[in-house]
Amino acid sequence: MEVKSYPHPRCPNVTLWDLPGVGTPNSPADKYLQHVGFKRYDFFIIIISADRFKENDVKLAQEIQRMGKRFYFVRSKIDCIMRDEEETQSQFNEEKTFIKIRENCIQGLEKQGVDSPKVFLVSSHHYHLYDFCLLQETLERELPAHKRDTLLLALPIVNLEITTKKKEAFQAKVKYIAFSSALTAAVPVPGLSCAVDITMLVTTAINHCRVLLIVHVYLGAEMKSPLALKEISNEVILNLLHVSWFHVASMAAEEGVRLAPLTASAAAAALSFTSTHTALSTFLNMLTEDAHRVLTKALGLHTSV
Repeated sequence: MEVKSYPHPRCPNVTLWDLPGVGTPNSPADKYLQHVGFKRYDFFIIIISADRFKENDVKLAQEIQRMGKRFYFVRSKIDCIMRDEEETQSQFNEEKTFIKIRENCIQGLEKQGVDSPKVFLVSSHHYHLYDFCLLQETLERELPAHKRDTLLLALPIVNLEITTKKKEAFQAKVKYIAFSSALTAAVPVPGLSCAVDITMLVTTAINHCRVLLIVHVYLGAEMKSPLALKEISNEVILNLLHVSWFHVASMAAEEGVRLAPLTASAAAAALSFTSTHTALSTFLNMLTEDAHRVLTKALGLHTSV
């Protein structure tokens, strides 16, 4: 079995790698990390669905630990395990049973020589339950700072906190896009600034929509924003901006640049920065509110958006 890569469908900077099982004939444990190209990965997730982690899983973890990279143990199908436990226990307590399963996993790994193992119990059918959110938070916290936002934007939205974090990450970049708009507006070429601004707004809005609105088609009724209900285009953006003030102000600023290059250039840049920053912040708020409404409906929450 060979190493397979799976580029993230919405975040091109993120790639998930499916590695062959350790200890197979083609991937002996003593040469496993060299075989799979150890250095290319940021962290490892070792997944099992059986009752315990195998000896080869432990050896792999110890080798990763020795080489100074992070790894996490994930026990999948926890929903099935919990269901089985409920059927066999006369006085079933979900929380106590869950804690006991995790502790058993940790103790088993420690007995086999793994130092401070991090174990997460997850279900592939119920992301918002069990340890999936804790796993997300841990990955985000322990990655190098320059990679955290990239991972954050690629994470599935399983609770309102993730949506808010994604919004904050986008909001932090708005000023840089607005600054680019301001630089373009300072160039004394009629029509250039408006055209560039609209292109920036369309491209950014599409990206925000893809990351924030990862939803099932049947929940479309929860969306209120025109950005979520329509294919984002120049026309949609201009309608949202109320073309009268945006277009006229931009054209007036550019005309002023031609008449009084020095003073009007600064004014045009300031106007472009403010209008672009305001528009992007407004769009981001609209999409985040839609994402909150959809997630609240999907999870059956009764919290206020």
